[in-house]
Amino acid sequence: MVEQQKTELFFHVGLGKTASTYLQNKVFTKFKDLVYIHPTSYRKYQKIIDSNIGKKIFISREMDRQLEREVKKFAEKYPDTKAILVLRSNEQWIVSQYRRFLKNGYPYTFKEFFDVENDQGYWKILDAAFYPKIEILEKYFTQKPLVLFYEDMRKDTFGFIDKIAEYIGVEYDKKTISLEPHHTSYEEKQLKVMLKVSKFIFTKDPKYTGSYFNTWIRRRSRMLLCYIILYSALLIPGFLISKKPLIDNEELLKIKKYYTDDWARCVGWNSRNN
Repeated sequence: MVEQQKTELFFHVGLGKTASTYLQNKVFTKFKDLVYIHPTSYRKYQKIIDSNIGKKIFISREMDRQLEREVKKFAEKYPDTKAILVLRSNEQWIVSQYRRFLKNGYPYTFKEFFDVENDQGYWKILDAAFYPKIEILEKYFTQKPLVLFYEDMRKDTFGFIDKIAEYIGVEYDKKTISLEPHHTSYEEKQLKVMLKVSKFIFTKDPKYTGSYFNTWIRRRSRMLLCYIILYSALLIPGFLISKKPLIDNEELLKIKKYYTDDWARCVGWNSRNN
């Protein structure tokens, strides 16, 4: 009897704002000789895996505060999965998350979003600690994860991609990879206007209930309105916009100092294991 080949599972547990969307749409789709489960197909991952027994399967899903919940659920059925995690310096990650929340119409000042002194912000101190995320992957999966750094990708994109391809055991053609970002950042002026306007038209923590269709309509309607505000903001003369920065530099220095040990532990883990 011919022994059935074992299915190999790889899971990019992509934190938001670490180039996850770029990798998912412009890089992972170019990897050869594997079954790639795009985030849009994540809800069907079990069916896809069961239909591709004996093959190499690569899943990618962006997750932040729900990381442990999703990893635990996945590991209950597929404990031998090899995970890939990309980290970004804590303070810059928090800044990017805040800008994303503003873009999506959440009317928080930076201090309301993240409070490193009293932990009263919408995003909690533990949410931005990275070493516990590595520990989660080690806890639920039997295989050592691959931990990479966003800053290294900015310096050497193909070197960064090579590490992922080597870990998975696949090849790709560099000529097929675009180095253009998937999304461009919004100007600070646009985000300042969004913060001002969203305080009057959006709730801080919207609850989406009801059918999938109703939720989809409400989310899309909110998104459309946000885009209208963001692009209309470009027409506003600069002298009408507050000169006060969205994020005070002293706050960033406090955050960087707070997470110094956490970042050092991540770098140390990477040096020992990768």
